[in-house]
Amino acid sequence: MKHRLLDRLREEMEMKLKGGLYHLTQIKLAYNSNRIEGSRLSEDQTRYIFETNTLNLEPDETANVDDIIETINHFSCFDYMLANAEQELSEEMIKEFHRLLKRNTSDERKGWYRVGDYKTRPNVVGDMETTPPAEVAGEVRKLLFDYHHHQGNTIEDIIAFHYRFERIHPFQDGNGRVGRIIMFKECLKNDILPFIIDHEYKLFYYRGLKEYTTERGYLTDTCLSAQDQYKGLVSYFYPDLTSSGPEKKQSKNQL
Repeated sequence: MKHRLLDRLREEMEMKLKGGLYHLTQIKLAYNSNRIEGSRLSEDQTRYIFETNTLNLEPDETANVDDIIETINHFSCFDYMLANAEQELSEEMIKEFHRLLKRNTSDERKGWYRVGDYKTRPNVVGDMETTPPAEVAGEVRKLLFDYHHHQGNTIEDIIAFHYRFERIHPFQDGNGRVGRIIMFKECLKNDILPFIIDHEYKLFYYRGLKEYTTERGYLTDTCLSAQDQYKGLVSYFYPDLTSSGPEKKQSKNQL
């Protein structure tokens, strides 16, 4: 019998089930993650794209083509992540996440921009300097080595990985979306309830990343709050995955 959340999401994906947990997760994750990065599409428009492969616009309303493409790309990236969730996170997988997210966008037409590869020019996140391009590959490898050689991966370890990944900022653009897909994947791999950071809390999220070295609670609390929200969604469809009976001695949000 299948019990894990990963199994349920994969099953619904393969069935092309409408209105289920996979369906809602695709919409909510794509909408919120893209919105955090400045997409102007609404959640209803994101849902319309996923369900009908068309976009509904009001009279005189316009939409950015890259917002539409990146929404569609996010759906494909999520499917790739589900299919490979149990695989060990690698440089190749991280680059593939980026390639899937940024392919066919206007950035791909820039001669200096590398879709699916590390940045060529220095960048910043907020007002913080990030790893110089020449040092990115080495820092990503070190990050992966440290993460994989840590005994057991908890949600705190996954959040710590996310902080270090965002400080490296290995790609020219799309780092936040890649980083959040990685967190979702690693939660599924380790049977930890994943989460979707709501764009309405992006200021708390950004503050958590900025102040992580001095106060880890801001970022951790933002992620744990998002985890509780996603738990409610999972409970609606699969109460057996979140119920805690006498034989289930697990942590609060451990699957």
